[in-house]
Amino acid sequence: MQINRRSFLIGAGAAGAVRVVPALPRTPARRVLTLIYDKSLGMMRAVERVVR
Repeated sequence: MQINRRSFLIGAGAAGAVRVVPALPRTPARRVLTLIYDKSLGMMRAVERVVR
């Protein structure tokens, strides 16, 4: 990927916004692991979801 001025400024702005925005209060979240059969892969696959 060729980096140019525009993509650099977008990335720098996003990184700066992450530091400026205060952290949201964390609510306890549960991780739910579900096994599903994926026909395209022909096997079982694990899908993890975060439930608040």
